[in-house]
Amino acid sequence: MREFTRRGAVALGLVGLTAFAGIKVKDRVAPLTGAAGTGAAGSEGAPKPSLYESDGFQYYTVVDKDPLITPAEFSLRIGGLVEKSLTFTFADLQQLPRTRLVRDFQCVTGWRVKKVAWEGVLLRELLNAAGMQASAGALQFTSSDGAYTESLTIEQAMRDDVLVADSLFGKAITPKHGGPVRLFVGAMYGYKSLKWLKEIAGTAEVRPGYWEVRGYDVDAWVGKSNGRSDLPT
Repeated sequence: MREFTRRGAVALGLVGLTAFAGIKVKDRVAPLTGAAGTGAAGSEGAPKPSLYESDGFQYYTVVDKDPLITPAEFSLRIGGLVEKSLTFTFADLQQLPRTRLVRDFQCVTGWRVKKVAWEGVLLRELLNAAGMQASAGALQFTSSDGAYTESLTIEQAMRDDVLVADSLFGKAITPKHGGPVRLFVGAMYGYKSLKWLKEIAGTAEVRPGYWEVRGYDVDAWVGKSNGRSDLPT
């Protein structure tokens, strides 16, 4: 595992497909407020927050019971508009080139956790392994909670700060934080970083996710969307 750098990202892109050759791959917020505290979206189906956790994160869920998935039970399917559908186990992901990102995590509701250390596999490594069809313009992400979905364009998904993460602050991601594996989108508000990642599907165009059909911005850049002016992450 190595610290993330731009040069390292290029190297990962070059060695990623070679690394895949030896891997056996088998065929699953609260109401939005603007920077000034004015409502910028509806609160239909608003999640139920708990008190802040000891690590500074606030816990949210949109379902009554969160999924409890062990690493042994975990699998991630990549399908849709791809050249070949793939399924990765937790063990498969551990064998891929590792990336570590240290970034602030900004929630669209206003709270922020500074210098969060994430580790995992760059999303583009998995996409390159599956091969995106020419007709694919976006991705849809599905959570194991049975309710939550998210989306990114292909261009956004290929960024250096989009991670399929399995480690938070140097430890396994707990179920409450979306483990064993979740998405982390470094430059966007937290609702884009889908928890309990189960499936990634190539789609022709963006399909708005759970909160976006309820009024949140699809392109959720920190400080440039949702009526907020937060500092970039």
